[in-house]
Amino acid sequence: MLKQWLWLSIAVVVLDQCTKWFAEAFLVAHKPVSILPSFNLALTYNSGAAFGIFADAGGWQRWFFLGMAVTISIVLVLWILRLKPEEKRLAIALSLVLGGAIGNMVDRALFGQVIDFIQLYYDRWYWPTFNIADSAITIGAMLLILDSFYAGKT
Repeated sequence: MLKQWLWLSIAVVVLDQCTKWFAEAFLVAHKPVSILPSFNLALTYNSGAAFGIFADAGGWQRWFFLGMAVTISIVLVLWILRLKPEEKRLAIALSLVLGGAIGNMVDRALFGQVIDFIQLYYDRWYWPTFNIADSAITIGAMLLILDSFYAGKT
């Protein structure tokens, strides 16, 4: 089952890394560029976890989160390998999470931090800046929740 869905994880990693390269090449850190109402491109760096948790922890978090990403990626690959052909929704969900985990893992391994650049806001309320890998993880997680409602049903 892995080969059939590995392309999706690879596509997420490639798209994630290409968009991060673009962001670093054309954006200036902390200087948002307005694209649409409520949507900016804003280059930021996150050495912590989601929403910047542990960003000021002193450096240990790089190796901790890198180790977690490697472990989670191995678990996801093993899970995907054990899926039955009819478990397509689950395979898509896991492949999206795997691609997102690897995309952010590459950043953390190479730079010690994750590159974020997508900024959504409404009025004065700003959602934390994120990237394509984060989006894939979020969509994959939502699909996992959805799939749990259909578990055992065809």
